[in-house]
Amino acid sequence: MRLLSSHHAKLAFLLCMPMLAHASTFELPALPYAKDALAPSIDASTMDIHHSKHHQGYVNNLNAEVEKDPRLAGLSLQQILEGVSAYAPAVRNNAGGHFNHSLFWHVMAPPVEVGQASDALSAQIVADFGSMEAFKTQFSEAASKIFGSGWAWLIVTPDGTLQISTTANQDNPLMDTVTPRGTPILGLDVWEHAYYLNYQNKRMDYIAAWWNVVNWNEVSQRFALTR
Repeated sequence: MRLLSSHHAKLAFLLCMPMLAHASTFELPALPYAKDALAPSIDASTMDIHHSKHHQGYVNNLNAEVEKDPRLAGLSLQQILEGVSAYAPAVRNNAGGHFNHSLFWHVMAPPVEVGQASDALSAQIVADFGSMEAFKTQFSEAASKIFGSGWAWLIVTPDGTLQISTTANQDNPLMDTVTPRGTPILGLDVWEHAYYLNYQNKRMDYIAAWWNVVNWNEVSQRFALTR
């Protein structure tokens, strides 16, 4: 199975990102839907703040780090993440924040557009978790148990199986500082800024509502590109 480095072009294509990083090159991607399109699961005010303030901040800070460290010039975002241990903590935090949120927007869609998991993805989920419902239960439990801020992921491992993992802060499974490593095909942000306006401290309510806007068409495409 081809994983990580061989997926630079594929991941960049899926995330609509430039392949190379030069000073001030990284840009905030546009949302693939209107800010109110995921309501009531995610309200428009939360989407606006999350995208235009938080994600924009990660992009701005990452560009500042690129300007300060000449080793980052000419690297793709994925290359930065895969060698992130060599760089300042601010690179890890902000490159992670940019990648994670770029993926997050695309693995969600308005409820009428979410589709269903492909036959291939469904079969792998059944093989690795027993059923789709069992997978959702395990994923939700993992996300709910993250202490403080972080992310829950569905990743394709180097041996081609699916695995649920969690990371703190803005870390992700592409980073050489994280275990297990793999290709993320689904990610859930459980930082409080992702849900507090609407759900306050009720993280499980947010997680349950989020399943209504998971874009299975996108997740299935990402899974197919790892085969």
